[in-house]
Amino acid sequence: MLISIRERIKEIGLRRAIGAKRRDILIQFLSESVMLSFIGGLLGVLLGIITAKAVALSVDWSLIIPVSTVGVSLLSTFIIGIFAGVYPAIKAALLDPIKALQFE
Repeated sequence: MLISIRERIKEIGLRRAIGAKRRDILIQFLSESVMLSFIGGLLGVLLGIITAKAVALSVDWSLIIPVSTVGVSLLSTFIIGIFAGVYPAIKAALLDPIKALQFE
């Protein structure tokens, strides 16, 4: 996410210059971070279930996947997304709009 801020400094400066508040920038970056990590976690869980099902079918085992395990996995990706997005979101929200628009 930190690289994303460097790539989007002008966008952040423009949004701040036309009236976006720090809170708006903070919410944008946090929501992007949480969404990316949650989608990655969801894809990981689905890939794990598909792999486990394929292995279980190939060796004739029964497969039991507890819903709580899937829930804990998705909850942990949500929490990781929040922690991974807090610092970049704060950094983006604190950018000075004038300096951000002049950034090259």
